[in-house]
Amino acid sequence: MSQSLNCNYLHIVFSTKHRQHLILPEFEDYLYRYITGISKNFNSPVICINGVADHLHILVRLSSTISVAKLVEEIKKNSSKWIKQQYPGNNNFYWQNGYGAFSVSPKHLESVKAYIDRQKQHHANDTYQAEFIRFLKSYELSYDERFLWD
Repeated sequence: MSQSLNCNYLHIVFSTKHRQHLILPEFEDYLYRYITGISKNFNSPVICINGVADHLHILVRLSSTISVAKLVEEIKKNSSKWIKQQYPGNNNFYWQNGYGAFSVSPKHLESVKAYIDRQKQHHANDTYQAEFIRFLKSYELSYDERFLWD
C-alpha cells in the first residue's frame, strides 16, 4: 500500500494541579475554544470538549503525525500560558503532570460525546479521582494510586 491511513479517536482526561478549582466560569468557554484551536493546529480535530472547575475531557481524532503525549503536552503548555496571559489574576494556573488517554471506537463516539457533555451534572455527585479510577479499571490498566495525583 502506498499510503498510510488511520482513524484513532481518543478520550483525553486531565486535571488542574492538585485538582484545584482553577477553570473558572468566566473563561471556561474561551479556554475550550483555545484548546480546540491548538488541537486543530496539530491536525487533530476536537470533537467534543467539556469539564468542571478541576479537570476537563477532550474527545479528539488523533492525527497520524503526532503522538498522544506530544498533543497533550502542547495543549497543556499552550493553554496554561494563554490563561496566565489573558487572565493575569490566574498566575497560579497549572495542569497536573499526567493525563489519561482512552481509545474510543467510532461506534461509541455518540455515547462518549454525551458523557462529556454532561460533565457538570455528573460531577455534582462524583469526584475526579473516583471517575478517573473507574476509567482505569474499565480499560484494565494497572496503576499505583501513589503516583496518580499531583
